[in-house]
Formats: sequence, C-alpha cells, structure tokens
Amino acid sequence: MEVLRYSAFTKEARGGNPAGVVLDARGLSSADMAAIAKEVGYSETAFVLPAEGPELEVRYFSPAVEVPFCGHATIATAVAYAQLHGTGDLTLSTKAGIIGVRTQMDAAGWCAATLTSVPPRTAEVSDAQVEDLLAILGWDASELDPDLAPRAAYAGAWHVILAAATRSRLAHLDYDMPKLTRLMEQNGWVTVSLVWRESGTVFHARNPFPTGGVFEDPATGAAAAALGGYLRERRLIPLPAEVTVLQGHDMGRPSSITVTIPEEQGTGIGITGTAVPI
Repeated sequence: MEVLRYSAFTKEARGGNPAGVVLDARGLSSADMAAIAKEVGYSETAFVLPAEGPELEVRYFSPAVEVPFCGHATIATAVAYAQLHGTGDLTLSTKAGIIGVRTQMDAAGWCAATLTSVPPRTAEVSDAQVEDLLAILGWDASELDPDLAPRAAYAGAWHVILAAATRSRLAHLDYDMPKLTRLMEQNGWVTVSLVWRESGTVFHARNPFPTGGVFEDPATGAAAAALGGYLRERRLIPLPAEVTVLQGHDMGRPSSITVTIPEEQGTGIGITGTAVPI
C-alpha cells in the first residue's frame, strides 16, 4: 500500500492544498484509513477502491473524521490516476454521490482536472447562528458584506458562507478551535467559508476546518463549488459564469480554483485545478 502525496490547485509543491492519495485501498478497513489519514496529517487523504464497473469508489478522511466529499483530494486523486493510467474521464462514487472528473493536459503541459459536483443547494442560517459564529471569530456584523448574506451552501458537503466587507478583515483570522468545532458539529457544517469579493468574478477565501482537526484549509474545492451554487441560486452573478477563488495566500500556500457555474439551476458546479507531486 503506497500513499502518494500531491498538492492541489497549484503548480508548485509549496503552494496549494496537500492531499494523501491511496490509489488502491483494497483490503483497508475504515479504521485503517482513519489511522493512515491521521499519520499523513493532511487535511484529507483519499482512498480509491477499484470496482468491477466503470466507477471508482473514493473515501475521504481528515486526521479526525471521515468526510463525504473533498474537492482538493479529488483533484489530486484524478491527476495521480491520470499520471499512472493516462488522461480521460473518470466516474467517482463518493458518500456525497456520483462525481464526474475529466483530466487533460493544458497548453503549458500541466495535468489539470475538472470535477463536476453533485447538484448544489443552499439553506438559511438563523440570526442566532450568525451571531454565535461572529462571536467565535471575533468579527462584528458591521464587517460583513451586505450584498452577500450569510447562508449555508452544499455541493457535496455543507459549508457556511460568511462574506467580509474588506480584504483586511479576511486577512486576520483567529478563533477558538473547540468552540467553533462545537458550533459546526451542532449545525452539520464541514468548514466555514470566509470570503471577500475582489470583483464580480474574483473571490478570496479562507476556510477554518477545526472539525477535521485542521485550523485552516489552504484550498477547498468543495467549498468553492458550494460558493458557485450559492452565487447562482441567489442570482449574485451573471450566468453562465467562470469565477476564480484565490485561497491560501494568508497562510503561505497560494492556491487558485476555477469555478464554472452553468446557468441551469440544479446542475453541478465545475471545479478545475492542477496538482503536483510533493
């Protein structure tokens, strides 16, 4: 059993979000996978279980818990698989549903992967939930972008979206991990998606992930897909659209995620990125 290490949403190993990838996890129990993910120590490790049919089963483990879907580990897995078997289309069976992935070489010779998320949806968050979240983050309600209302969003996992009015507010992140973990577990949020809108199609993001045993995730594809669904459902962007999410810069691991948002409601969101071996 070999654990590959890739960094996703970057072209440099020192950037992006590292992921562990096990391309053949047959024979491993859930406890084995959890132990391996904890030892690897990345925000997620993906375990591929080859099936008899065209689908590949993939499970994702953080150091602390199994999660239903992980965008950056999916990109890393697809690129690692392509480098072994060649580029093309993959169908991944995850606990969040079926995920289609296409790998291809870009014009510069990098292997890029595009996943199509499960159908996204959003849900309201109460004033009390927002107040609790702001208190834990040390934010004030006056520091929020009034045009991007707080909301929970899903594209494989639930993320609560909180939009800062300024880049400087986003740049300063400090919170109590146990308190935020409890709030997230109570509400079923996998990460908190903190964003700032630089322009109509460029967003900066930070994603606290204490439920996974990680203070901050440097590139979160699932949250970027959820953001795409949120923007479409709330009609906050002309459609169809392509959005760039810049993440990880504040923690020294710059990442770039391309989000493709189709016009039709209920269709999956496209997430594109490169990945490189570490």
